[in-house]
Amino acid sequence: MKGDSLINEMGPGLETASKILDEAVSGADDGEIYLESVRSESFMFDDGRLKSASYDSGQGFGLRVVSGETTGYAHASEVSEGALRRAGAAAAAAKRGHGGKLALGPTPTNRRLYADVDPTESLDFLSKTNLMAEIDAWCRAKDPRVVQVSVSLAGSQTAVEIIRAGGASMTDARPLVRLNVSVTMEKDGRRETGSAGAGGRAAYDEWVAPDRWKGLAMRALRKAEINLESVPAPAGEMEVALGPGWPAVLLHEAVGHGLEGDFNRKGTSIYSGKMGQQVAAKGVTVVDDGTIMNRRGSLSFDDEGTQTQRNVLIEDGILVGYMQDRMNSRLMGVPATGNGRRESYAHSPMPRMTNTMMLGGEADPEEIVRSIKKGIWAVDFGGGQVDITNGQFVFQCTEAYLVEDGKVGPPVKNATLIGHGPTVLNQVSMIGNDFGMDDGVGTCGKGGQSVPVGVGQPSLKIDTITVGGAGG
Repeated sequence: MKGDSLINEMGPGLETASKILDEAVSGADDGEIYLESVRSESFMFDDGRLKSASYDSGQGFGLRVVSGETTGYAHASEVSEGALRRAGAAAAAAKRGHGGKLALGPTPTNRRLYADVDPTESLDFLSKTNLMAEIDAWCRAKDPRVVQVSVSLAGSQTAVEIIRAGGASMTDARPLVRLNVSVTMEKDGRRETGSAGAGGRAAYDEWVAPDRWKGLAMRALRKAEINLESVPAPAGEMEVALGPGWPAVLLHEAVGHGLEGDFNRKGTSIYSGKMGQQVAAKGVTVVDDGTIMNRRGSLSFDDEGTQTQRNVLIEDGILVGYMQDRMNSRLMGVPATGNGRRESYAHSPMPRMTNTMMLGGEADPEEIVRSIKKGIWAVDFGGGQVDITNGQFVFQCTEAYLVEDGKVGPPVKNATLIGHGPTVLNQVSMIGNDFGMDDGVGTCGKGGQSVPVGVGQPSLKIDTITVGGAGG
């Protein structure tokens, strides 16, 4: 599918589409046609039975014309010459007499970071439902305290084509799968839940292998068991150790969004105008890398056709880069970084993260925990919120433990971390040597659009952060 032209398959043909686009972007600064064909499915096994199963397919295009800071965008699910002409006329209104010079398009790439597979065709229906039933039965047999098991499986394949002025065209086919297991345990009238998930850009094969799904199920069981023993979280300012991998979602939200180009061009980010300045403790290096094979946030090229790359954002505490799409990079006079992303053909692209991570250091993770006098060790996270204009964030811990005098105590419930992104980065005093990526479950929202992302980090020690809980 990667070598096929969607515009030829859908009807109008590349030559016709190119002529329509050429007319629409004449006198503009940039523009493209983005075509998309999606097949997706999802299954939910709950209460010992298959509760829902859905399959969907769709296609459409979006035509964009960019003039200065103004974007004209029109889209339709009908891919025809008439629809393209109507979209071109509508989007071209963004020019309004603007006399721009059309920017050169991205350099084409043949690089592929994932296999040409369609998850919706890689495993038959019976195999999928039997797998979920097997996971349900295995979890219940593993621990008699289990009273509820939920298993979800989802897969999709998104074929895209980006057409630029002059007839240049790039195609890609992007698989994505995810498996989630959630269990609820009951003990002495108390119920608690634990969950685990994994996925990436591949077929189902890796994630439905017995050793893989049993590993996820065991993690979900362990979390539920831990939560049954949890005590109310303390509250106040204290030391916090973060575990490796998924806890980097705090970095993603509290720091990553503030490093996206549009917020900095408009001066609304807490990091605006701070290029070359110390914004984090020495030793802190943050990168966004969309080139990691098979990762959830990776793309062979972004949704404007720019090849993804490894972008260093903060190096040894110094701000050295932002994440850019084509429009913001042109207006800021810097190169595009391969971070132009959109949720679907119905959305215009904007600067977004791919796989955002803090690189590892030299500290022993166990020593990080032992160094805490009084605080918590946060191993896993749930949801969070951040205000990019001031850097304030709130995150909920889904697995965390009390630590006193370097000794790990009981798990705590309802702990939240409250802080200020730049301040927290400057409070990092120990960086572990156990760097890890998340398991492939991240989804990022911005401007009403959701895209798959990845995060990663080693264990960290933050000297001071506010913990919200039940009391001291």
